[in-house]
Amino acid sequence: MSLVPGLPPAGRAAVRAGIVGNYVDQVNIFLPVVALAPALATLAGPHAGVTAGAVVIIATLLGRPIGSMVFGRVSDRIGRTRTTQVAIAGTAACSLAIAAVPTHESIGAGAIAVVVLLRFVGGVFLAGEYTSAVPLAMEWSVPRRRGLVSGLIMAMAPWAQSSIAFATAGLVALLGPQAYAEWGWRLAFIAGGAASLGLLLYYSARVADAPREPTPAAPRLRAVLTGAHAGAFWQMFGLMSGLWLMTNMVVILAAGRLAGDAGLDGSEVALVMGVASIAQAVVMSMTGHWSTLLGRRRFFVGWGICAAVLAPLLWLATMSAGVLPFVVGVALLQVVTVCGYGPVGAYLCERFPVHVRATGYGTAYSLSIVVPALWPWWLPRLEPVLGHDGSVAVVLAVGGLLVAGCAARGPALAGADLDLDVESLASAGEPLAVESAGQR
Repeated sequence: MSLVPGLPPAGRAAVRAGIVGNYVDQVNIFLPVVALAPALATLAGPHAGVTAGAVVIIATLLGRPIGSMVFGRVSDRIGRTRTTQVAIAGTAACSLAIAAVPTHESIGAGAIAVVVLLRFVGGVFLAGEYTSAVPLAMEWSVPRRRGLVSGLIMAMAPWAQSSIAFATAGLVALLGPQAYAEWGWRLAFIAGGAASLGLLLYYSARVADAPREPTPAAPRLRAVLTGAHAGAFWQMFGLMSGLWLMTNMVVILAAGRLAGDAGLDGSEVALVMGVASIAQAVVMSMTGHWSTLLGRRRFFVGWGICAAVLAPLLWLATMSAGVLPFVVGVALLQVVTVCGYGPVGAYLCERFPVHVRATGYGTAYSLSIVVPALWPWWLPRLEPVLGHDGSVAVVLAVGGLLVAGCAARGPALAGADLDLDVESLASAGEPLAVESAGQR
C-alpha cells in the first residue's frame, strides 16, 4: 500500500519527513527517560535519586505546552515548513548543549540545574517541531491514507524509545557502568542533536507547504480555548489527558518502579522497556488505519473502554502479584494503553480548520500533558488511600474512561467522511460534531 500515491515531490517529502521527523523528535524527547538514568550521579551528585530524573523529564513536558502555543500560532501565520525548520534548529542546539554540560564534581548543583533549564527550553522547540510537521504531513496526505500515516508517525515514539533503550544497554555493556556514567551518556545526546541537524537539512532542501486557499490572519489563542473552536479543543483536551495519564504510568513511572521496587539494574530496565516499546510500535503503526476502517469515534470509545478494564489488571498482575514476567507485563500494558495514540495525528488535524490547525493541534496535544506530568506530586497523595499499586491501577482506569467518554462526545468521522481532504472535513467545525453525533 503506497503512502503517497499521486503526490508531487514536495508532498511525498513532507509525509516522509513527518514520519522520520517524529522519530528524531521523540529520540530527543525520551533521551532523559533511559539514557540519562544511569548517569544521574554525574550531574546531580552521588546521592541523586529518582526525583532528580523525574524533574528533568517534567521540565521537558512543561516546556511543550508553551512551545505548542507559540509555534502553533507562528505556523498558522507564516507556514508549516519554515516554522518546523526553526524548531528543529532549536532542538538540535539544546541537545548538543546538554552533551557539553560540566559534571556535578565541577560545578555542583549547577550541573543538574543547567540540564533542567535546557530540557525546558528544548521542550519548547520540540513542541514547535511536531506542532508544525504533523499537520503538514496530514495536509499533504491522501484522505484514505491519513489514518495510516498518522499511525506510522505516532509509532515513531516507541521506536525512538526502543532505540534509546537498546543503545543505552549496549553502551553500558561496552563502556562499563562507570565510564558510561562519567562520559558515555553524552554520546546519546550528541547523536540526538546530529539527527536533528540532518533533518533540518532535509526540510530545507525537499519539503514545502501544501497548497491552500487564502485564509484570514490566524486568530488569537482564545479562539481555540474559549471561542469558535473551543468545543473541539476541550473534547480533544480531555481525550489527550486520558492518553497522557496512561502514558506517564506505563512508560515513565513503570521504568522507575522496575528499578526502585523490583531492583532491576539500568541495563535490565533498558531491556524491558526496549522490548515493550517494540511491541507498542508494531501495534501503534496499525491502529491509525484501524480507526479509518472503524471510524474515529468508534475506535477511541472501544479502545478507551478496553484500556480502562485491562490496564489496571495488567499492572497489578505485573507489578504487585508477580503473575506476569516484567518483560511480558510491561509490553502488554503499553500495547493496551499507549497504542491508542495511533489515530491522534489525523484526528486532531481533522478537528481544526487550516487557519488554527497547528495552534489547535499543538495546544490540545501538549497542554493536556501538564497535570499527568505532575504525577510525582499527586500520585503519592493517592497511595495512602488506594495503595502503592492500587493508586496506579485507578489512574489507568480513569485514563481509559476519559478517552472513551471524550471520544463519545466527538464526531463519528467514519465512512464517506474520511474520503474528504483534511480541510473539507475540518471546515465544517462544530456543526459536524453535533450532526455526526446525532445521526450515527
